Amino acid sequence: MAKQNIVPPPGSKIRLKDYDPDYHEDYDKKSANKETDRLQARMCELQEMLHAQGTQSLLIVLQAMDPGGKDGTIKKVFEEINPVGVHVTSFKAPTTHELAHDFLWRVHQHTPSKGVIGIFNRSHYEDVLVVRVNQLVPPEVWKGRYEHINHFERLLVDNGTRILKFYLHISKEEQKARLQARLDNPQKQWKFSLGDLPVRERWDDYMEAYEAGLTRCNTEYAPWHIVPANYKWYRDLVVTRAIVDAMEDMRLSYPPPEPGLENVVIPD
Repeated sequence: MAKQNIVPPPGSKIRLKDYDPDYHEDYDKKSANKETDRLQARMCELQEMLHAQGTQSLLIVLQAMDPGGKDGTIKKVFEEINPVGVHVTSFKAPTTHELAHDFLWRVHQHTPSKGVIGIFNRSHYEDVLVVRVNQLVPPEVWKGRYEHINHFERLLVDNGTRILKFYLHISKEEQKARLQARLDNPQKQWKFSLGDLPVRERWDDYMEAYEAGLTRCNTEYAPWHIVPANYKWYRDLVVTRAIVDAMEDMRLSYPPPEPGLENVVIPD
């Protein structure tokens, strides 16, 4: 299987039709799960160092069409992680109070503090996706938000936050299959929303909006990863591997012990 560039070069025009959502390198489910397990063990070690060191943080942004696997990715990739050092935020439709502020106000409050991994299930990118497709603000407003997002992410990076952004790329056919599976399973029907149907009807509009956001906000300091996500086991591997690679690059270590510990005697 020809290699697919999951991290497009900054500044390049991104066309999602050029990315195969079925791509899985030379892995099958068994080999992918084995590699994911190995990487998860290392991620746990790195996360403990991140938490102990307390000088850097990691922000993970997950975007996808529903049901692209955002919840499943979080559940699988972070199943072994100490929850003390992880904070997940799911962004729904903004409240009246949130709408009274700038569009990044509600997001900035949930960025991870030092020593913490923050996970955004949806994110500030909804304001150049849903807002654009549904014409909730004039074009001149959402068009200006790409630059605002880049400056916002630059601010976070300059203050010690590593940013990883993942677009979970599924095909329209796979979306239909997953929606049908939810509809057919009484235990999954609570996840099905009638609002998913008009969104599906505007698939092409959403692809155009995603391509613009991926292109305009793909920077060296906050890159996008276009993750082939039709196969959940490969999706999980790609995300886990990218997180481990980024954390290795953060040069994490345990802080030095207090001086004089060699003389400590624990009393009976």
